[in-house]
Amino acid sequence: MRETLSENPGPARGVARDDVLSALLSTIRLSGSLQFCFMPSGDWQTDDKPAMAGLSGKAGGTIPFHILVAGDCWLKMEGEEARLEAGDVLVFPFGTGHQLGAGSGGVLVDPVGGLPPKPWRQIPVLRHGDGSQGARLLCGYLECGALSFAPLRRALPKLIHVKTRGANDGDWLRATIGQMVDEVDRPRAGGVSMLPKLTEIIFIEILRHQIMMAEPRDAGWLAALADAALARCLSLIHDDPARDWSLEDLSAASGMSRSVLAERFQTILGTPPIRYVRDWRLYLASVALATTGRAVAAIAYEAGYATEAAFNRAFSRAFGTPPATWRAMAKA
Repeated sequence: MRETLSENPGPARGVARDDVLSALLSTIRLSGSLQFCFMPSGDWQTDDKPAMAGLSGKAGGTIPFHILVAGDCWLKMEGEEARLEAGDVLVFPFGTGHQLGAGSGGVLVDPVGGLPPKPWRQIPVLRHGDGSQGARLLCGYLECGALSFAPLRRALPKLIHVKTRGANDGDWLRATIGQMVDEVDRPRAGGVSMLPKLTEIIFIEILRHQIMMAEPRDAGWLAALADAALARCLSLIHDDPARDWSLEDLSAASGMSRSVLAERFQTILGTPPIRYVRDWRLYLASVALATTGRAVAAIAYEAGYATEAAFNRAFSRAFGTPPATWRAMAKA
């Protein structure tokens, strides 16, 4: 290393992308979740209908997940089949219908239909079959407002499949899953409230894994994060969303002319830079509405709107419901 430098060194490769991911992941909170244990044996199969939406009591917005703790089984989805082994984690960001099963021509089972009425004092354990050694799954659904941020939603596939067995970086994820299993096997006070928090940790890590490991495409959020100039620009927006950003500010910071920046934003992200700023602010406003008791007017001002009425209109266009209704739904 030289003892002196004539100018400041440039940012390390990947730092801007990491900043964007950190800003997004720090906002993720589960607005609802449910977990239960399913232990089938013999030949069995589930229905392929997305039943988790009905389980949550909402028409949409639910994210089913399965963690195969022990044994093995198969997964069928949209004409494709995959073998699963212990340690596999499956997340369906858009609630896509799928089947799980073992063997062929097995009895059709409905684990959701066998759940007892809530509230639960302990995590339900549903058994099916002859009691011989079979598969063991932690199942349930998540509700997460982060998917209302369109760039993230468009970057996710219909299925996120993470294998923790044998993964060099899977130690702590396996340990977290093990703690979830322990909460089911040895019920203790607070166990029902502990599982959602563990599930949230796993969900955030799986999202990070998916974004970091996915192959960048020609367009979309992942492609923007892989583009050094766009990643720097996005990092600035996510780091200081309240700033009154102009196209001139962003072009200077990214090292591109205004026309080139606008064209690249439109080509890769499908939106102009200033609209991206607006969408990120509205998403942060949705998080604030759901997780704080701050006045709507204060949240509107922070999102860059001079009046609460203008904020209400913009929020309703983006999320399909007024801010007050969004907050009430989150509390419910």
